[in-house]
Amino acid sequence: MRSSVVLEQEDHSPELTADETTALRAIVEGTADSTGEAFFQSLVRHLAMAIDAQYAFVAEFAEVNSRARTLAFWAKDRLAPNIEFDLRGTPCEEVVRGSLCHHPSGVPTKFPDDYGMIALGIESYLGVPLRDNGGAVLGHLAVFDERPMPARPRRLFVFRVFAARAAAELVRIRADAQLRASEERYRDLYEEAPIAYLSVGTDGRLRTVNRRATEWLGYSADELIGRPLGDFFAKTAVGQPQGEKVFRQFLDGEEVAGAELELRRKDGRPLWVSLWIKPMWAADGSVCSGRTIGVDITDRVLAEQERVRLEQQNLYLQEEIKSARNFEEIIGRSPALAAVLENVRRVARTDASVLITGETGTGKELIARAIHSISKRQEKPLIKVNCAALPSGLVESELFGHEKGAFTGAIARRIGRFELADGGTIFLDEVGELPLDTQAKLLRVLQEREFDRVGGRAPQRVDVRVIAATNRDLAADVREKAFREDLFYRLNVFPIELPPLRNRKEDIPLLVHYLCKKSAIEIGKSIDGISPETIGHLQAYHWPGNVRELENVVERAVILATGPVLEIGRELLPISDSPQEALPAATSPASLEAVERSHILSVLDQTSWRIDGRGGAARILQLHPNTLRSRMKKLGISRVMRN
Repeated sequence: MRSSVVLEQEDHSPELTADETTALRAIVEGTADSTGEAFFQSLVRHLAMAIDAQYAFVAEFAEVNSRARTLAFWAKDRLAPNIEFDLRGTPCEEVVRGSLCHHPSGVPTKFPDDYGMIALGIESYLGVPLRDNGGAVLGHLAVFDERPMPARPRRLFVFRVFAARAAAELVRIRADAQLRASEERYRDLYEEAPIAYLSVGTDGRLRTVNRRATEWLGYSADELIGRPLGDFFAKTAVGQPQGEKVFRQFLDGEEVAGAELELRRKDGRPLWVSLWIKPMWAADGSVCSGRTIGVDITDRVLAEQERVRLEQQNLYLQEEIKSARNFEEIIGRSPALAAVLENVRRVARTDASVLITGETGTGKELIARAIHSISKRQEKPLIKVNCAALPSGLVESELFGHEKGAFTGAIARRIGRFELADGGTIFLDEVGELPLDTQAKLLRVLQEREFDRVGGRAPQRVDVRVIAATNRDLAADVREKAFREDLFYRLNVFPIELPPLRNRKEDIPLLVHYLCKKSAIEIGKSIDGISPETIGHLQAYHWPGNVRELENVVERAVILATGPVLEIGRELLPISDSPQEALPAATSPASLEAVERSHILSVLDQTSWRIDGRGGAARILQLHPNTLRSRMKKLGISRVMRN
């Protein structure tokens, strides 16, 4: 069994000798201004001198309690490199169990497995444990020598004092390391968090930002610190006021929870965030700053905008389907029409702007649809805009859309026709009716492929082919300053002029047969042929309303037909050899309705207003009863009215 002196009891209030006082003062002065590694190095140096020992070290447990590593090692008047060693079989093993141990001599004999001590020629050893405030052993402080030590250690009180000081420094270092680790973890969480952390002063300027905030906004931290938060509010009818409202709420001491703001990145792209601001209070009770958390909701907002856009596009396209016409409806074999169709095929392969001109009813929309249907954009939408039908105060909103709050009644963002047509084609019918200020914005779209929504400040880029149509003489309008010259040239890249029906009378027989068959199917009648006299009458007519007028005439003739052969008499078609005399026929739809109304009333009188069944008016008129009732309603025919 090892023979050692384990000192458990001591006088805790010893009278210090002059030498001890000097030694204590030397150690205190040597370590007073030091911390960490410098403290431990100063401690072992001065302790060795005070105890008059050749060696001194302070050590802590390594990764396990069976090993120790030195924090500072004094060996014969110099600092030696730190070492790590096993505690088993060493005099230190007893110390770390919690005892102050003293071996005045015989260390090699008592600890034959401690090769380190044997190699140094150590004869004596004195060690004291280092404890934290809870009494747990953290490590130990030791001095040892090649010479024997007195049986009663010299200056043991000094030794204990500085063991306590070393323990306190070790506790401080560990607490500091834990704090740094905690701060590092917090910093990692702060910097790498998927949300933005910011602090903002009452002057509106940013004080701190994390990495996520810099990535979202596209600025470095140095560029952001000190900048007003308001610099990043979107300069839109909603973005700026909403941001200012949220900031006022914070200044008033109210917590902001989940406010949705539209910001702008450095590159101008929109950034939508959901924002929380918690006011911080000064000692005098005033708001001094705000801790801010931002969550990027850009993807969600853009997805919602896309959903709304697709809904609006779907609703629009459903309406378009109802009025859609096929390329096959361009009927005719005349040279004039053949030349038009050849131009359609040539220009369809390009993205050039097309200006279609021609009289009312010549089929300008059909030609526009034909161009789109055989172009490379055919899988994308064709969006039609009747410029003449747009409300005067909402022309820009219809074409370019508007932001929420852009004007009274703008309760939500609206996607305009140009955005709906992105990737496809927009057909501007009656383009000559656009106001001059709107013409300027249309010119910008043609030149730069971008526009601003009403109330918006961020440009919207689109890829749209423009096809325009008009029955006006735009060149004359340009001369009269009613239409912008630069816009005219932009639209008139590839002009297509449609011939009036009177200039392709050889197409009338084909058109009549097609329109007759179409109307008969829709109405539910069986028409087997068209009399030669009817074809002659129709070819002799001037057709100021062109194909549209012809379609109306044929439809009414089918409704009034009482036999399998379609005949159009003079009561439906005013015949004139003079184009000038025929022009009043442009008002013929009203007179045709009067003739149709009179004819139906006459048949109803014959059947005593019986509609269904044998001998009913529907049977005589060769109409389905429901079709007849629909026509009667449209023409305002009722028995009460008749009586």
